[in-house]
Amino acid sequence: MFFKSIRFRLQLWYGAILLVVLSGFGFTAYQLERAREFRNLDAELHRRVSALTSALRPPPRDRGPGERPLGPPPLDEGRPDGPRDRSGPRPFRDGPPEDFPPRPREFILPPQQARLFEGTETNAFYFVLWSRDGKELSRSAAVPADLSESERNGASRTPEIRLRGTLREILLATPSGEIILIGRSAATELADLRRVKWRFLAVGSIVAAFGLAGGWWIATRAIQPVQEISATAVKIAAGDLSQRINVADTDSELGQLARVLNSTFARLDAAFAQQTRFTADAAHELRTPISVMLTQTQTALTRERNPAEYRETIEACQRATQRMRRLIESLLALARLDAGQEIILRERFDLADTARECIDSITPLASERGIKFECDLAPTEYDGDAEQIAQVITNLLTNAIHYNKDKGRVSVSTKEEGDAAVLTVTDTGQGISTDDLPHIFERFFRAEKSRSSGRNGLGLAISKAIIEKHGGMIDVSSEAGQGAEFIVRLPRFSGDSGARK
Repeated sequence: MFFKSIRFRLQLWYGAILLVVLSGFGFTAYQLERAREFRNLDAELHRRVSALTSALRPPPRDRGPGERPLGPPPLDEGRPDGPRDRSGPRPFRDGPPEDFPPRPREFILPPQQARLFEGTETNAFYFVLWSRDGKELSRSAAVPADLSESERNGASRTPEIRLRGTLREILLATPSGEIILIGRSAATELADLRRVKWRFLAVGSIVAAFGLAGGWWIATRAIQPVQEISATAVKIAAGDLSQRINVADTDSELGQLARVLNSTFARLDAAFAQQTRFTADAAHELRTPISVMLTQTQTALTRERNPAEYRETIEACQRATQRMRRLIESLLALARLDAGQEIILRERFDLADTARECIDSITPLASERGIKFECDLAPTEYDGDAEQIAQVITNLLTNAIHYNKDKGRVSVSTKEEGDAAVLTVTDTGQGISTDDLPHIFERFFRAEKSRSSGRNGLGLAISKAIIEKHGGMIDVSSEAGQGAEFIVRLPRFSGDSGARK
């Protein structure tokens, strides 16, 4: 399980990348240091090569007749057949010709050049000089004991730098045929390089340890929101819908995900709370008419009664049954709207005519309390379900009458406002308090006990669901004792007409 976790895989990738980077950096740095060490040593070897070759061929100077030059004898001295004519070609690509005159058997290095090969601890350079016929002409004091004659094999005019064990050497052949081997022990440089290598390994190990620890800490912090999200989801799945994810970093992708999930959890919490409240309110609303029916029937069955009393009992049961029917029909309508099963018939009609018909149908109810209507119904074409919109208007007018004062007024207006059809219903009733205003469209909500007589509190909830199905919105503004104003805004035309769900 641990090896399949995201944290382990992130750490594995981070560790692999860190190891590759450190290895590449360490290898490159080591190679640069090694090149620098041997470059300095090779420069010293080349300096001594130049000194030795210049000693082999001293610069010419003026001399008198019969006077021999100082320094090594000329190359053609000692030949039995006398001096050789040098006017012909002298090829030197692969060494001198076989008939080139040999060097003398001994070669004495001048003091100035000899100081370069002192053989001391700080100047441990050595040289060996062979003639072209393989005889050793000279060697310094610091020549290694294991140096053999075969070491001069392969000499050419191009200097060859080689590392033999711990010895750094240059082997070359001069134009006149001598073979020069110059070298020095590279033990100091190799020891320094070993120390550099172990230093790089130690520093790299420390950096890798801190890097892996830092990577683990970063991976842990990166995965922590996921763990919090998972733990919160487990608690919510167990039934605690009040749990929320602690969002510390709101700008990261996980912070944004946590905010979205918190919003989702909040909606789920509100939906379950509303469902619980809805179920309790529905049971409460159904319990009242059922209790009335049981009471009436039990009273009627306790003793014989006259026909008038039986009639009163039946009428009471009928009223309770009608109330139950209205409640059940409202619940079914809400359930269909929530499930998207309510069919919306899209047809063009005049919103003003529909509002006028609703006012006419509800006028008798208003006349009982002396409430008058004030209408400003401008022609307003609308594309929607006329029957459902009429139900919304009737609900708003019924509320405006029911919660109005006696001999009050109800103002109704329709108008076109841009691309929207606007319906406004205003009353002069008791109004809605500021605390109750946000809950006015909730199901079974009644701001005051006085509003509960004969009403189930579903009218505004159904109206809001119908308006939202039509793509519109309904707003309310009110103050306690100042009446209420409901404004419905509907998009005027929604495309082709016809039945839609």
